[in-house]
Amino acid sequence: METSGLRGSLVPLVTPFRDGAVDLATLRDLIEWQLASGSHGISVTGSTGEPASLSLEEREQVIATAIEAVRGRVPVIAGTGANSFADTLRLTQFAEQAGADAALVITPPYCRPSQEGLYQYFTALARAVRLPLILYNIPGRTAVNLEPETLARIRRACPNVVGVKEANYDFTQVSRLFDRCGSDLLVYSGIEALCFPLLALGGAGYFSATANVLPRECAQLYELTVAGRWDEARALHYQLLAMNEALFIETNPGPVKYVLGLMGKIQPELRLPLVLPSPENQARLRAVAARYGLVAETAAAPVGNGA
Repeated sequence: METSGLRGSLVPLVTPFRDGAVDLATLRDLIEWQLASGSHGISVTGSTGEPASLSLEEREQVIATAIEAVRGRVPVIAGTGANSFADTLRLTQFAEQAGADAALVITPPYCRPSQEGLYQYFTALARAVRLPLILYNIPGRTAVNLEPETLARIRRACPNVVGVKEANYDFTQVSRLFDRCGSDLLVYSGIEALCFPLLALGGAGYFSATANVLPRECAQLYELTVAGRWDEARALHYQLLAMNEALFIETNPGPVKYVLGLMGKIQPELRLPLVLPSPENQARLRAVAARYGLVAETAAAPVGNGA
């Protein structure tokens, strides 16, 4: 199965809204800007894309729009995980038929399945499609950890399970993953501050929300390591740290959408229960954005819900 293109900075795009509706025109504009800035792949309807706020039809619409807009220039990874297996299967089959290069499938949230439940869930999904699957482990949101031994079982049963996105602050998990699953496993960071360390362990790349606002720098971080320029990559890692931290002062993607609004890239709307950051945190975000040259120091706050 061809997975060589699934490497680098795979930006997890926000889903732009305007007056409560999905703004597909702005989504296309964001994709063009990302590609012009060097991002290595486009991911939609993952956590940063507010999938829980979208209907199944809206998620399919966003996935199809992204695939059409990218036109094969880079891989498109569709976030297809949902609470129910039936919805996850529907979205994953849709992504496959629409021409996605891979699906990103989160461990089911809220229900806290056992490791055996995770094994059966993911193997049933993988056997129903041929699309490469990247499993998404984010214990902070789902309250369950996909253990390396469980992923190894899944991969032995299903060759189209090609990788895992680890949004896991237990960084020892990454070494255990390679040990249990083999060096050919594509491991991606879902923790912004761990993108550079993961590359040093042999990771394939990362899905970093920061790439929404600093796409060129996030792409360069990967490219520097591939070129063996580790000292420069380390310096860029620290250069990105302030933004990485600022974008998570409140629940993602509120801060990301606020900064994109300051930059004039989107109308900074979210769907309830998510809202834009507090006035105090908006001031901090404006200051950090100005530090990176994204806005002027005196930039006005964008108009949007929660402002």
